[in-house]
Amino acid sequence: MPHVTFIHGISNKPPADDLLRIWRNALANATEPLPLGDLGVTSSMVYWADLLYEKPEEDSSAYEGVLENTAEAIDGAGDAPLPVPRTPQEAAFLKGLRARLTTLSDKDLATTEPPPVPAEPQGALERVPLPWFIKKRFLNAHLRDVHHYLFDVEFALPGKPPVRIQRTIRQRFVEALGAINVSSPHIVVSHSMGTVIAYDCLKRVGDCPPVDGLITIGSPLGLDEIQDQLQPGWTRDDGFPHEKVRGDWANLFDRLDPVCGFDPKLANDYRKSGVAAIEDLAVQNDGTWRHSATKYLRQASFCATLRRMLGV
Repeated sequence: MPHVTFIHGISNKPPADDLLRIWRNALANATEPLPLGDLGVTSSMVYWADLLYEKPEEDSSAYEGVLENTAEAIDGAGDAPLPVPRTPQEAAFLKGLRARLTTLSDKDLATTEPPPVPAEPQGALERVPLPWFIKKRFLNAHLRDVHHYLFDVEFALPGKPPVRIQRTIRQRFVEALGAINVSSPHIVVSHSMGTVIAYDCLKRVGDCPPVDGLITIGSPLGLDEIQDQLQPGWTRDDGFPHEKVRGDWANLFDRLDPVCGFDPKLANDYRKSGVAAIEDLAVQNDGTWRHSATKYLRQASFCATLRRMLGV
């Protein structure tokens, strides 16, 4: 029986079961519907928001329907504090990644209303027509979540013991791929920071089980700052995780998605023995917020790609 393992991205999320239901519903209500249950396809969600956020997002409607086109759709990021770098390497990473998202200074962002955005904005978030207090929350969550994973920060939520973020999420991902009830073809669908986690495990974790296909959506894997932290393991000429991904890798992107828009194509950065092997697919999500996972999932090209990989 075919199986899809999903893994979510940055910011807080609804409870795991709700999030899985939301993603499956998005596929079932897509432009070209892909109802996994009706097709005999099982699925599971690699969930890690509980490691960085005190409680799940209560309003699941923010991830479905009309609200995904409004500020509330990304307000679930909460008030994550900016990460504090421990080394010059971490400081350089945070500075570089932050510059991708905004050119405004910390002083500007601390004001009630930051300065007007220039006619030709440089930062990805500056091009998104949403209130800055919402964009600042997303900026903080993005930097904190990515930093804590890539640098394996030891982190503790109130009242809970500290955990190593990368080590714990890697364990969850590897266990999900190796679950007894998972059968072939087995496809991994990853969004946002989840694409970094999936790639890291498939390329750099020796005991990670193999899969039959990989789909990345809204991925920041094209950014130099991310690639620098995927070494040893990643190289531009041999970045494709061919030992663990037995089939295809497809990457969907929207150029106005602030997470992947700076460098959305991956084929040239993750070649297989020097040859491009990733299918980069451009899509155009609707509404103001283009990074929404459910918008990617409802794209006809996404459903056609997943259907082909599953053989259904």
